[in-house]
Amino acid sequence: MIRKLIITVIVVAVAGLGIYAFIKSRGPDTATGEETTPSVITVQVGALTNVTLHRYVEGYGTVEPAPATAEQPAAGATLAAPVAGVVARVNAIAGQQVTKGDVLAELNSGAMTVDYAEQAAARQEKLYAQQNTSLKNLQDAEAQLASLRVIAPLAGTVTRLNVKPGESVDVNTVVAEVIDLNRLAVSAAIPAAEANDLKIGEDVQMLTDPPATATLAFVSPAVEANNGTVLTRATLAAGSGLRPGQFVQLRVVTAVHTNCLTAPIESVVTDESGHSVIALVKGDEATQTPVQTDLREDGWVEISGTGLKEGDSVVTIGAYGLPEKTKIQVVNPNAKQ
Repeated sequence: MIRKLIITVIVVAVAGLGIYAFIKSRGPDTATGEETTPSVITVQVGALTNVTLHRYVEGYGTVEPAPATAEQPAAGATLAAPVAGVVARVNAIAGQQVTKGDVLAELNSGAMTVDYAEQAAARQEKLYAQQNTSLKNLQDAEAQLASLRVIAPLAGTVTRLNVKPGESVDVNTVVAEVIDLNRLAVSAAIPAAEANDLKIGEDVQMLTDPPATATLAFVSPAVEANNGTVLTRATLAAGSGLRPGQFVQLRVVTAVHTNCLTAPIESVVTDESGHSVIALVKGDEATQTPVQTDLREDGWVEISGTGLKEGDSVVTIGAYGLPEKTKIQVVNPNAKQ
């Protein structure tokens, strides 16, 4: 009887130890309701630093000749045949530099050839110099000759030449195109909600290779009803290297904050109350510190807060969900800013 009692006590004791070990292995202490936490948390750190940040409005646009302004005519012209007829001569090639007034092509119409018109104009000019004809006769002859010529209205580059001698043309035939490649602009449609931040004169960056710069010259006061965008136009600097018709990605610089205090973007997290915080490192502890945020760019976010300064160490990897004040072990102690 005594032997059975001893065996029963031993079995109960072993079972109790097993249950206790199982409960401890499950994590939280069921007896007290408390959770066990690691005494030290491994993190990576970075440093607060002062940099210059920008705010951008981004979009896509197309390179085109600059439109006419009060000071300058349009930087491009598409030239149609002045009359129906047959191409007699072509005096230019695509890619050629021309000046204003150069004759690019000449036509024979059904009523007159260009050679006859040239001779008639020359004869009237000679007679007028001798005072043997009227100014009206001279002007009529010159107008007749001009109606058979395709003339460059501006200095620039022949970007298109669509006809050859002997081809028939009518007044809808595009003969050539001339563009001043030093006067180009980029037109872009920007969502109306973002267009409110745009101001004439702001810098525009073309994200091309190589990059190019422009100046915002026009923001339409109207919104396109079919897509909710606002037409904008930026004037490119001469020699930008961009080509008419090229599709480009761009961004307008709408704000510049110089030498502002910033933190690595992964170090700024949201706490349980929805506020932005950083985990400021002091010795072997990390303490949550509230901050206000502003501009974000290239992995940095502008911050402000009580007592923060350049060079302060903050938790980067491991910042999210970090207890308010906890012991840490830094695995990248020599991390660069």
